Amino acid sequence: MKKRVFIVATCIGIGLCILLIRLMQVQLASTESFTSRNINLLERSISQRAHIYAIHDGRGGLVDRHNEHLSEEYQPVLLLFPFLRKIDWPVEQVAKIVGVSSKTLTEHVERTKEVVIDDGIELTEEGMKQVNALRIPGVIAVSKKKDISGVAAEHLLGLVGKNSDLLERKYKERMQNGNISFNTLTGISGLQYSFDEFLLSDGEKKLLYHVDRKGDSLFGTKVKYVEPGNPFYPVMVKTTIHKQIQMIGEALLTKYNIQKGGMVLVDVKTNEVLALASKPTLDRNNYKETITNYMLTRQFPGSVFKTVIAAAALEKGRYTSTRTFNCDLDVYGEKGSRALGELSFEDSFAKSCNYTFATLGNELIKRDKNMMEEYAKKLGMEERVGWHGRVFHYDDFRPLEEEDTNVIWHEEKEKHIQKAVAQTAIGQKDVQYTPLAIANMMATIARGGERKEIKVVSDILYKNSMSFYHFEEHHLGGDGLQQSTVKILQQLMKKVTEKGGTAESLNKLPYKVAGKTGTAEIVKDGSNQSVNKWIAGYFPYENPRYALVVVELSSASTGNNPIRIFHDYVQELYKYDQQVRE
Repeated sequence: MKKRVFIVATCIGIGLCILLIRLMQVQLASTESFTSRNINLLERSISQRAHIYAIHDGRGGLVDRHNEHLSEEYQPVLLLFPFLRKIDWPVEQVAKIVGVSSKTLTEHVERTKEVVIDDGIELTEEGMKQVNALRIPGVIAVSKKKDISGVAAEHLLGLVGKNSDLLERKYKERMQNGNISFNTLTGISGLQYSFDEFLLSDGEKKLLYHVDRKGDSLFGTKVKYVEPGNPFYPVMVKTTIHKQIQMIGEALLTKYNIQKGGMVLVDVKTNEVLALASKPTLDRNNYKETITNYMLTRQFPGSVFKTVIAAAALEKGRYTSTRTFNCDLDVYGEKGSRALGELSFEDSFAKSCNYTFATLGNELIKRDKNMMEEYAKKLGMEERVGWHGRVFHYDDFRPLEEEDTNVIWHEEKEKHIQKAVAQTAIGQKDVQYTPLAIANMMATIARGGERKEIKVVSDILYKNSMSFYHFEEHHLGGDGLQQSTVKILQQLMKKVTEKGGTAESLNKLPYKVAGKTGTAEIVKDGSNQSVNKWIAGYFPYENPRYALVVVELSSASTGNNPIRIFHDYVQELYKYDQQVRE
């Protein structure tokens, strides 16, 4: 009998020890990351006895150059707490302010045990102030953060989402301090990713009240307002994007049904991105298939790259006004498909003669095997052209983290192969540049050869809109082009848009345009082929303000949508500039 009692007592003791250990784990050790699913027990326990209404998730936002919100908006909403149905409150006064019947508000409260959020009411900022001035318990008007549908520059701004692995790896200390949890949103792509450490939430701004098991208020009509203690946060990242101009560009890409490609518009004077859009449209429900920002991804530039060869030829004595080229020949000096006859250097550029630039490419590289890389850099086409530098504890911070590295050659030995050099000189073979880099080249030429890094963010702002970090303008080091060379390049590019040039349809625009077209062959299979179609240029020619690149990638269509988009964009920008002046 004693032995049995001992065994039973031992089993009960072991069971109690197990329960005690489990209880310690639940209450002390794993309160914020219970089980493999990382359940926050503290949050769950609070949610059982408290109703929470989140006003702001605490994450910083992104604004355009005029401080207009790009990723979010703030909407006045009326909150009606459920305990109102048990007290007398001046429903008529509230109804008069918000412009609905008192019966409507009463029915809203009676229908649910949750906080009524009446988004349907047209509440103004003034109406919000009037409601809150009444100081009615359970009746509150707030400005609520709301994600914008149809975000402008969505690929550039990027996505946010839940990533527990990233949080634990990158923000372990902040998680241990309880500032963030596994439910905190982090940047997945774009500027949201690059600036994640600045934008990361320090806590929600919310309204909270406690309830019993029936959902009735535990502490009368008391509603608690909770927000992080730091009055300077969350911060805002101020981009260089001009929202109105951005929306014009995106509308044109949609109008001309660009399936893959996009556009980049740069302010020539400041070298800041005014608009940047990539297609296909970002599908937030299946973002892995559409998340690529093709304006930061290197592509075959085709004849746009001839601008580099032209610059080198002008400075290395391969250009004379009397020299002509047999443009009935193709890139390899054989009978070609285009019958252009004997053309001068200027006409070869305007009509984009492959034979001319293949010939010049081979002549130049015999003198210096690094000629193409040298002159690409002189034109502002570095390996990466986006702004980079020291920002606080980051030694080499890049706002455009996703920007690809540009390339001309994959193997040194190909510089000694005539056909490889010929293909490279016309922007084929291994030559790949991002549309952003091409835009930088256009802006460099438009500025008279002054080379700069491209900026897409101007400031990081405190909550009160004061700047606590400004991204200074960065000039690129090294030698640039001679002024005489730049002037001739500008004239060559103007000739491309005049009668007989490859972009002559741009000749009668209200702004005079200078530019270069390009068509890069991607796939050739029998009669089917896919090409990249480019138009890159700047305007107005006499006093340059804008550098624009439009590209349609992997296109099989016969038309030239990029030139049509460029044409319409110039017209729209002219109209906009006239309105601003008025």
